[in-house]
Order: sequence, then C-alpha cells, then structure tokens
Amino acid sequence: MSNKKDIQILRNLSKKYLDICNQEIQDERRDLWRKHNSLIRTRPLIYMRWLAAWHEAPESKLECEDPFYRQHENFLRQMIFQDTIGDDYIIEPWITQRASHITPPNGLWGVQIKHIPSPEPGGAWKFDPPLKKLEDFSKLVKPHHVIDEAATARNVARLEDAVGDILPVNVDRAPAYQVWHADISTDLAHLRGLEQAMWDMVDNPEWLHQLVSFMSEGVLTTHNEAEAAGDWRLCNHQNQAMPYAQELPDPKANSESVNRNQLWGYCASQEMAQVSPEMHDEFILRYQLPIMEKFGLVAYGCCEDLTYKIDILRKIPNLRRIAVTPWADVRKCAEQIGQDYVFSWRPSPAEMICSGFDPDHVRKVVRNAMEASKGCHVDITLKDVQTVQHHPENLREWVKIVREITDDYV
Repeated sequence: MSNKKDIQILRNLSKKYLDICNQEIQDERRDLWRKHNSLIRTRPLIYMRWLAAWHEAPESKLECEDPFYRQHENFLRQMIFQDTIGDDYIIEPWITQRASHITPPNGLWGVQIKHIPSPEPGGAWKFDPPLKKLEDFSKLVKPHHVIDEAATARNVARLEDAVGDILPVNVDRAPAYQVWHADISTDLAHLRGLEQAMWDMVDNPEWLHQLVSFMSEGVLTTHNEAEAAGDWRLCNHQNQAMPYAQELPDPKANSESVNRNQLWGYCASQEMAQVSPEMHDEFILRYQLPIMEKFGLVAYGCCEDLTYKIDILRKIPNLRRIAVTPWADVRKCAEQIGQDYVFSWRPSPAEMICSGFDPDHVRKVVRNAMEASKGCHVDITLKDVQTVQHHPENLREWVKIVREITDDYV
C-alpha cells in the first residue's frame, strides 16, 4: 500500500475523530472533572482503561502499512471506539507526536534491561536484572533531557502533511523520564530484580539508599532541564484519570511553556506492595517527594494496596488523588481519605469483566463499594482489562450498570 493510501485512511479517521471531539458532552465532562478533582461534589465519575483487550474488538483491525502512520491509525481507532463506551473519558481535539529523545545507548539508565520470556505466548516473564552485583552500580549513567530535533521535526512534518489541516498536531516534548520511569520503584525492580531489591532493604540498606538517591536525582535532573528548555507543556498533565482541576490550566495542544507547578504529576510504587509503610517511606517515598513536590497537584498509586500507607502519603504536600485498588480495604481507605483527597476506586477487572460477565455480581460489588465510600469524592476506574472474552460490547454494558448504581450517590 502506498503512503497516499495510508494518508487517506488517516484523514478519514481524523474527520470522524474530530466530530467526536466537537460533541458538547466533552465540555460537560471537562466541567465534571474540574470540579471532581477540586473536591467539589459531583456524581461519581467513570473512567475505562481497557486497551490491553483492544485486539479483541473488530474495530482494532489496522489498514495502514507504514509503521509511522499505523501507530496513529491505532490511536484514532481506539479513541473512536472509546467514544462508544459511554464512560466519562474526554476525547481531546488534537493528535500527538512524541518528540524523539537521545538517551544512553544501552537504555535509560545506561544498562540493558532484559527479561526471560515465558515459553507460552502471553505468559509471565522473569526479571534478568543488569545490577546483579553491588559493584554493577558503577555501570549506571546519569540521565539528561536531550531531544533529537531533526528526527522530531521529520516526524512532526510527516503527520502534519497527512492530517494537519484536520487536526492540530501536538508535539510532546516532555522528558523520557516520566510516569513509570520517574517513580523510581518501577525501574528499581527492573534494574535490580524485585525480590533482590527487597532483600537489599535488610542486607544492603546503605547501597540501596545510594541507588535510589542516584535515580531520584537523575529523574529530577531531566525534569529541571526540560523546564529550563521550555519543554513542559499543558499536554503533559499525568494523573491516571482526566487531568482537569480548577487550580490548574486545562490540557492544551502546543501550549506555551509551563512550569511543573502548573501540571498534574503522577507517582506510584506497585513494587512496594508487600513492604511495610516504614520501609516504603524510607526507601521510596522520601526519594519520590523531591520529584512530586515540583508539580501543582499529584495523583498517587496504581495497583498497589495503600490501605495502611495513607498516613505516609499525607507527607506529599500537593497530593490530590489516591488509588484504592482491588486488594485494598475500601472501608478502611474511605475512613482515612474522607473528603481530603479524591478516592479513586479500581475494582478488579477479573471480577468485573475478564473472567465472565455477571451483571448481578457487578451490581453487588459496586454497590458495596459505594456504600463503604459514601461521603468521599469517588471516581471509578476499570483498568488493566486484559480480555473481554471477545465480547467488547460488555464494556458498554458494564458502564451502563455502574452508572445506574452511582447515580444514586450524587
């Protein structure tokens, strides 16, 4: 297929996408999220993150042949399908091209991260960490924020030539070290191995402090350099939901440069789920704090149980959202969070939709959680949906059921 045909596919999809962006419902959702994330009472908001199961939807079939156009085709098709689900996801009127970053040749930290794959397709992999010995620490490279301007310009020009007259092409110049590469915990597990990192807390605490301090300072360096270069923009909010709040500027394509205190920041520590609050605080949180405190508002948590760690999270001065995962005690979390933060509840995707779909069970689980968190500023995120058992229509039905229940808890 020629590039001309690829471009026509993108143009047709971009027009459909823009029609969705221009619907009034998008502004209604923006207003709801602004209030909700600013701790102003709204109805409970629903956020569906299901893309791991995207390949099971007939709409996921791609037609472009050029890998460059294909990635953007995939985004447009995902968002067009997202609009049919009926949750409170906001579809923004732009398409993004990520800047090309120059990073150390062997990986973001200068060493190659490897995994031992499962012999079964889709099976679990095993860590093969590069820092096997304490002296391997010397192999790490301090990171910097450097953009390959020529490569970035080429990619932006290709996308603008294809669809720029239909959709603004937003250029994302934020550092490579953000989200999972900025929470320290994720890359620590890849660099050292999850089990070994836990042993290090007891056997090699001084060495581990040295390692996580190096990582924290490295992330902060790239963030500072990006700010000095004017590369943080309003498209760089991160909060694992819809990043609107009355205290911060709205997301925007190709905005002027901003400081991090105008943005949402995000951090988690899933790898510390089995670690005590004291160790979590000592080895991770204290090194995340210098990174998080630069942002205007912060969301914390992904899949880790934070039931017994909410006290230490109160050290984050700009904390606004806390994740309440399938393994958390909803009632105990609600008692601690109260109305101080957004209560971001994440029911188990296996229980909700991945391992059979039982509407009555969904109603029971959701209603119990809503009763337990009554009085909190609740939103509901269905995330990590690995499969819908080839019934993507269940996504829409799930949202419909949850909406019927949560409308009673305005």
